[in-house]
Amino acid sequence: MIRPVNFGFNEQTAGSNAFQVKAEGEHIHRQALQEFNNMVAKLRSEGIDVTVIEDTPSPATPDSIFPNNWISFHGDGTVYLYPMQAENRRAERRREILRDLKNSFRIENIQDLSFFENDDKFLEGTGSMVLDRENKIAYACLSPRTNTEVLSKFCEMEGYSACCFHAADSKGIAIYHTNVMMCIGEEFAVICLESIEYQQERQQLINSLENSRKEIVEISFVQMAQFAGNMLNLKSTSGESLLVMSERAFKSLTEQQVQQLEKYTRLVYSPIETIENNGGGSARCMIAEIHLPKLAEQA
Repeated sequence: MIRPVNFGFNEQTAGSNAFQVKAEGEHIHRQALQEFNNMVAKLRSEGIDVTVIEDTPSPATPDSIFPNNWISFHGDGTVYLYPMQAENRRAERRREILRDLKNSFRIENIQDLSFFENDDKFLEGTGSMVLDRENKIAYACLSPRTNTEVLSKFCEMEGYSACCFHAADSKGIAIYHTNVMMCIGEEFAVICLESIEYQQERQQLINSLENSRKEIVEISFVQMAQFAGNMLNLKSTSGESLLVMSERAFKSLTEQQVQQLEKYTRLVYSPIETIENNGGGSARCMIAEIHLPKLAEQA
């Protein structure tokens, strides 16, 4: 997780992110920073091992609080760096962060896909792709930020198959990132199926999830707008399954949905409304989960 220095509404991303709502004033960064710190404290209190990296004042990166878009970590020691649509988000790719992580984790190789930016082709990490790491499936809602050529390159390099589809919100606006409309857990999938307009694509996605033995927890357009699709299934240091989300997302869930999820995991949430409103992302976007082997595990 990246502790922000210049958090705020990003004009360069607003054109394709319908979830962003602009607010003015210096208090926005202060409130976002407090929400960030509270969320880190909450996750740590639940037994989640959180690595916090400090953002830098320069260059200005208003979206640095969402690191999962520019980097992903994999169990074989591979790190991927991704091509980003907004120019001011490209500065978030800081190599010194990898040097810091090498003190605790084993990094075998770095695959840098950012060269695709030269051709205006983008794939914004685990925002563009929702990864079923166990079954090696990359679910991807196609958008200006999720290019099929870059997706195919990732899948080829990492041994994944792609499940692609088109999705839009209740107003017909294309959904900018897959991870706002679906979440893949170990034994479940939270997904806004009504956002997938083509029946064939919707059925293909359902079949893939069912073949992977995931119980589908369907959310509505209204719940998706409350970031109920932007969740992340993590494990605590004791091995307990936890589903991390925002307080807003949790409050949008029905009693039946909570019961469905609690069969498999425990729900953990924190209030992050300033971050959600101005940044257009939620709890899952704030976490780049580290699957790298720990150095202590080498023995």
